[in-house]
Amino acid sequence: MRKLLIGGFLVVALYVAWGSLRGAPTPASAVGTIDTQKARDRGAELGEKAALAGEKVKAAAGDAATTTKIKAKMALDEIVKARAIDVSSDGPTVTVSGTVHSRAEHDRALLLARETAGVTSVIDHLTMVIQ
Repeated sequence: MRKLLIGGFLVVALYVAWGSLRGAPTPASAVGTIDTQKARDRGAELGEKAALAGEKVKAAAGDAATTTKIKAKMALDEIVKARAIDVSSDGPTVTVSGTVHSRAEHDRALLLARETAGVTSVIDHLTMVIQ
């Protein structure tokens, strides 16, 4: 029995020694160490980028909503010919461009843009075409 235990011990010792000679990882080196600070920094960086992307999407959606509201008002208005007028939004600033056929249409188009919620300034690039 004693010979069997010594023989088993030798087999295990040779197996471990042979593995370390071949460069096989031992259980202690098989588990890699993680640089937790580096991981936290990378996570924070990715979080900031995601937040910025979210803000850009939110701003673009807000601009599109403002533009759509103004165009809908113009389409429903009896004086303004909405097809000939372009509207673009950049935050609270709206640019109105295109052609109008009267002073009344010009003034009404600008008024509809100005009285839309969230608009603080309107840039007038309308051209009056008299027929």
